Order: sequence, then structure tokens, then C-alpha cells
Amino acid sequence: MSTHLCTATALLAGALLAAGPALAQTEGAQTSAAAAWRATSRLGYGPGATTAAAAQADPRAWALQQINDAFAASQRAPAIPPELAAFNQPADQLATRFYAERQARRMARAAVAGTAPADTLPNADNFSREMQQGAAAWRLMACSDPALEQPLLARLTEFWFNHLNVFVGKGAVRPFVGHYAVNVIRANALGRFEDMLLASARHPAMLLYLDQAQSNARGINENYARELMELHTLGVNAGYTQTDVRELARILTGWTVGLQQGEAFRFAGRLHDQGDKVLLGRTFTADGQREGEDAIRMLARHPATAQRIAQRLAETFVADKPPRALTDNLAATFTRTRGDIRAVMQALVQSPEFWRADNTLFKTPLDFACSALTAGGGVKDRRDIQLTLGFLAQAGQPMHGWQTPDGYKTDAATWLAPEALTRRADYAMTLGGRMAEPLYLQPFLGSASRERIAREAPALRTGLTLASPDFMRK
Repeated sequence: MSTHLCTATALLAGALLAAGPALAQTEGAQTSAAAAWRATSRLGYGPGATTAAAAQADPRAWALQQINDAFAASQRAPAIPPELAAFNQPADQLATRFYAERQARRMARAAVAGTAPADTLPNADNFSREMQQGAAAWRLMACSDPALEQPLLARLTEFWFNHLNVFVGKGAVRPFVGHYAVNVIRANALGRFEDMLLASARHPAMLLYLDQAQSNARGINENYARELMELHTLGVNAGYTQTDVRELARILTGWTVGLQQGEAFRFAGRLHDQGDKVLLGRTFTADGQREGEDAIRMLARHPATAQRIAQRLAETFVADKPPRALTDNLAATFTRTRGDIRAVMQALVQSPEFWRADNTLFKTPLDFACSALTAGGGVKDRRDIQLTLGFLAQAGQPMHGWQTPDGYKTDAATWLAPEALTRRADYAMTLGGRMAEPLYLQPFLGSASRERIAREAPALRTGLTLASPDFMRK
């Protein structure tokens, strides 16, 4: 191990021992620097050179303004560089291209097997891989450059994508994952939860990921119905039964895709179960696609859903084990506003729990990578993207890469380990070697970190800043 990496690892090892941020505290309240670090690191990915001063001037006012700014940004088209924009073409076009790619690959296999003439082989391109790579690159650019994407909107896109997770490793999902992130998650990240849930239910990424596209009256697949209740809405302990799962699956029969016809979503009435169904005590009579829409809205508005969403938001933005008073407050706001996410976020930021110094959070690998890129002014070139995606894969949080629908864990117990910290130190030193020293971050570091970093050569200071225990927390 190199000397500079040993130094970084030793500095970062303090994160294993630190009970919380090392920033100085006034009695009963945080300093403006500590409050600004909390606000920028939780409602985004940390202070940037252009946002640090504004956040420190009035952290609470700045934090509340982020919510309105993020909502406004979510109503506009994303700023996707032209060279990456193909992943966000209309979903029906993606479906058409994916079907053509799949057919080309089938014919290629047939030609290799000798069952089809080679001169009839269409061109099997790498369409799905290119769409996946473009989406991953944009996500890194969006999370690290406030000029490209509003920071809280990038943060909430991550949160809701994780809540409504799809796995890019399931082949049919690959070309649609970026479109899903932009048009289902980003577009609804501060709107009404039920609208996002419905958009997810009708998107080919989710329909193909959880096998809903295969479910019909003659062969019901319960995968999506089960996860819709267990993970997306009510929660596993909400009191529903296996019969409820089955009835919801019947309600949703006919929700599918038509790839051959270039249809990213299709309701196929001939595949729909026309019988009456009873879900959570409510009878649904045959009413086509509207049955599923009504059932999804009912689940989105259920009190158990309000509690589940409140819990997950509080765990992500406040503490691994948030106070019950906070989650009850957020759930009440969710119910009162019929799932208005912007109102829930306002209640969260206005809560005393959000600002309490003892409510600590440790950065996930993606948090850390995005905040490190932010400190350097965003993604500079393809090397930054390749380095970061490689780090995320090694650190256990590959982009769009969680196989099961529960999404990545966000708690410190999952990510705070010696081997993981060594990987972070290695990434910090490599990335930091290509960055100017972020001197604006010094007010946000504790005195021990500042003194330790100052003793090292100037060429190492950026990497050591990114590897400091203070930088690991948010």
C-alpha cells in the first residue's frame, strides 16, 4: 500500500470511532458551518464552491428554499448532454429499438448454430448497453453539478429510485432504466406519491423487472403485486394476507408491454381477469385498467403506507433510527396532504429532529462518490465516470445494480467497515490527485482533520480532505 494511501486510511479510520460530526458545536445549537454541512449534505451531496456561502448565511432558510427549487426543477425537462440523451428518448421508441436488438441477437445465435443463413443476419448492435451506460453517466453528472441538476432533486431521485428499485442486470430492463429514472422518479419526486407509484406500475422497467408483463388471467404472476404491497406501499407487517396478494395480482392482469408493436405499456383487455375481486375488504368489479389504477391509489393512501414512507424518509434524511415523534409527524403530513411529497419534505426540514446534532448519518458509497465529485466541481471527463462507477461496483453499490426490489440499505451498520473505508481512501486519493484543493471545505472540517491534512504535501491534501472522517458524514 502506498504511503499516501496509508495516510488517508489512517485519517479515515477516525470515521470508525467518531460518534458524530467533528464540527464544533455551540451549547444547545449547531454552528452555522455545522448546520450548513448538514443541510447541504442531506438535501444534496454536500456544499459546492458556489453554494457553501449561501448555505452558511442562513442554513434553515436555504434548506427550505431547496424544496421549492427542487419541485420547480422537477417540472422542467432534465439537462442531459446531447451525447447521452438517447437513453431518454420516448419509451415507445426505446421499446422498438430493444425489440429490434433482441431479434438481431436471436438471429445471430441461430446463424452460429447453423439454423439461419449468415447473409440474412441483421446488425446486432449494443443498444441496451449504450442506454444503460448513458443513464449511469448522467446520474453521476446530475448528482455532482448544481448547474446541471438541482441538488435536492438529484438526492430525491436517488431516494425514490431506491424505494421503487429496478435492476439493470435483468436484461429486458437495461434499455429502460434511464428513462425510468427520469420520467417516473425525477418527474414525480416532489409530487404526489400515488402519481409516482402509478407511473412506476405502467413503466416497462417495472413491468419487466417484476414479471408483471407476463401476468394474465390464465397464468397469474404475483411478483409485482406482492412487492407493491410489501415494499412500495403497506409494508410486510401491515396485516394483509396472501389472499390479498392474489386478488391484487388478479386486478392487475393485462398490464403488460407490447415490444413487437413498439408499445412500452399496453393494457390487454383479453388478458384481464374479468371476475370480481376483494382487496383489503374492498370489492373491485370488472372495470379494465381502471381497476388497477383504483387499487394502486387505494394502497398509496393507506395509513400503513404513510407510516412506511415516513420511516424511510426519516432514515434517509435524519437518522438510522429516527425518533417516533418525527415519523408520526411526517406520516400525518403525508395523510393530510394525500401524499404530497413536497409538503412532507417541508415538515421534515422544519422539524427540530432534522437539525439535532446527535441525529447522525454516514454516507453510502454513492453519497460519498457524488459528494467527492461535487467538491471537485462535478464530472470533468469520462475518466471521472469510469473511476467512480468502478469504485461503486467494488464498494457494493453499483449504479442501478441492486438485484432485489428492496433497494440498497442506507444505514451506517451496512457501510461502515474497515475494508470499505480503505476503498474510499483509494478512490479519494485517486480522484483528489486530479482536483484542485477545495479550500472552501476547511470550515466544515474539525480541527483534528485540518491539522492532520496541513502536515502533508500540498499534492495530497485534496485526497486527504475527501478521505477525512468529517467528509464521511452528512
